[in-house]
Amino acid sequence: MTEKFDFTDGAQFDPGFIGHLNAFVPSIEYIYQNLYRFKNFSQKKMQFKMQYNKIVHLIETYTGFYLGCMLWAACIKDLDKPVLNNLCYGIEYDENETIGEADFVKKYIEQFQKDVKYYLGQDYKIDGFMMKVLDEYMEFLKLNKGFTSVQNTSDIQLNKEMAKLSQAEKDSILNTIADVVETGNFKELYPLNDKLFAKTANV
Repeated sequence: MTEKFDFTDGAQFDPGFIGHLNAFVPSIEYIYQNLYRFKNFSQKKMQFKMQYNKIVHLIETYTGFYLGCMLWAACIKDLDKPVLNNLCYGIEYDENETIGEADFVKKYIEQFQKDVKYYLGQDYKIDGFMMKVLDEYMEFLKLNKGFTSVQNTSDIQLNKEMAKLSQAEKDSILNTIADVVETGNFKELYPLNDKLFAKTANV
């Protein structure tokens, strides 16, 4: 295992991702509240244009974050160590609440594509793998019942589509995760999608 994470006493539920996130739903709601304050279309268009890069960054960050969570789980599952600081453990599982944010992100991307066309007359294209990440992450959350029963790394359930990673692959992924925890640039995780979902359960 990489020396950048200390697994002596257990594996952290969050390797350090959360400190780089701005809550997606409130951020989008705030942007649109400001947008709808303007009644003139040209003003709305200008406001939307000003917020465009911020919205794209939010979408890319959260997609990377969700991918990162699955990568982290795949790397720590076989450690047979306690999961530390899992705030979800022991609470009542509510599926709709658990997948609510990711489902919102997915539906909002579809709305964003329409809004970009409407306000800017442009096409916003999202990489296909990003939509797959959202679907796989929601499946991951449901499979683990929102991590309400995850006390040990061995309790973690991995999606059937996830590859069985070699130790060398895990070490490489953990090094990249450590870099992302340092920089907050979740797009660094994008190339690892092919490692995580390259093979299937047939392997």
